[in-house]
Amino acid sequence: MSEIVEHEVTAPWEGVLVEPAAGSGAGVLVLAGSSGRVDRRRARLLAQQGLVALAIRWFGGPGQPAGICEIPLETFVAGVDLLRSRGVERVGVLGVSKGAEAALLTAVHEPLVDVAVAVSPTSLVWCNVGPGLDGRRHPYRSSWTWRGRPLPFVPLDDSWRPAERADGPVAIGGWYDLSERTFATHLGAAAIPVERARADVLLIAGGDDAMWPSLRYAEQLAARRRAAGGSIRLISHDDAGHRPRFPGEGPAESSKTFRYGGTPHADASLGETAWAPVIDALHATGTASVSVSG
Repeated sequence: MSEIVEHEVTAPWEGVLVEPAAGSGAGVLVLAGSSGRVDRRRARLLAQQGLVALAIRWFGGPGQPAGICEIPLETFVAGVDLLRSRGVERVGVLGVSKGAEAALLTAVHEPLVDVAVAVSPTSLVWCNVGPGLDGRRHPYRSSWTWRGRPLPFVPLDDSWRPAERADGPVAIGGWYDLSERTFATHLGAAAIPVERARADVLLIAGGDDAMWPSLRYAEQLAARRRAAGGSIRLISHDDAGHRPRFPGEGPAESSKTFRYGGTPHADASLGETAWAPVIDALHATGTASVSVSG
C-alpha cells in the first residue's frame, strides 16, 4: 500500500488531489453520484493503490449549478487536464450513478481519457436532477452540455407514483422504466454512444439496483460496444444494489428517502469482486472483453 500525500484543490472547483508519495504515471478522476460531493475516501483508497486520484465537486459548489442541469462535460475534461499536468500519462475517469453517466460521456467526447469505470451506469442521457442556474426544475432539460450545446436526453414521466408508502424510502427504478416507455422516441438520440470512446471501458452493476436498472443498462452498453467491434468488461452480481462498496469503504449510509436495493453484504461482495479489475484497468495491467457475474 502506497504512502500518500493530499492537496486541497480550490479552482476551478472544490476537490482533493491525492498522490502516491513515490509518484505515478496513472491517475483517475473520481466522480460521486447525485450528491456531487468530493469523494475523499475513494480517492484515498485509489491513491493507496499507486494512482494519482482527483476527486471533485462537480455541481452544487460556488459558481456551479445547484442541481444536475446542463453541466458542461468540460468540467470533467478540466480534471483530466489537471491530472496530466501532474505527470499522469494514463488517465481514467471513475464515476458512480450520475457520475458514471458523466464518466462515460466524458470518455466519448474527450479522446485523452484512457479508461472509463462506470459503477451503476445508465446507457442513456437523462434529464436534469434538481434545478439549474435559473432555479427552475421544469421543463426538463438535459443533464449535460458539450461545447455549449445540450446533449439529447430522456425526460421523466411525472405521472409515476411509487409503490411504497409516502413516509418511507422509495425505489424509483420504475420511474425510469415508465419514462423509457413514455418517451420511447427519445431513446435513440439519447443513447450514450459508448462505441465512440477510445478509452477502455469497465462496467460494474448490481442486478437488484432499485434506483435505476443499471444491470440492464450495462448490458445495453456492452452490447452496443461489442457490436461495433470494441472491447468492454462487465462485472455484476445479481443480488447487489445501486451502491457497490470497494474494500476499505465500509457499508453505505442508510437513506430515509431512497431504497437502493441490494444488501450491505451483496454490495460489498460486488465491490470486492470488481476491485482488482478496477485497479488493473486504471494501471493498464489487463482489461479483457469478458463478463463476470454471480
